[in-house]
Amino acid sequence: MSWKFDSVNPIFKQIVDELIIRIIKGDYKKGEKLASVRDLAVEAGVNPNTMQRALAEIELTGLVETKRGDGRYITEDSDIISKFKSEYTNKNAVQFLEKMKEFGFTKEEIIEYLEKIDI
Repeated sequence: MSWKFDSVNPIFKQIVDELIIRIIKGDYKKGEKLASVRDLAVEAGVNPNTMQRALAEIELTGLVETKRGDGRYITEDSDIISKFKSEYTNKNAVQFLEKMKEFGFTKEEIIEYLEKIDI
């Protein structure tokens, strides 16, 4: 999995977002053990301290759990994962709709536009 960072947002925040997205997409399975902080940092091309900070932040959400002496694991709680999936979906939908309104689209035009898209 490739890591791409923009120059606008803090890398720590981008790592948190990327890991959450990978969890809710199922790239990391429920109950799966995560690679070590060092290995994840190498994979992402960041300082291990930055990765550690991001993982600690995600742990506060309940999406990742530390098993003392054994590492970090993705939660097995489907409700937590579903909650984050809904939050991220809503956040992205709202951002899209706000942008479309900025461009002058009406609700009807947005719906018409979406119906034309073949995904």
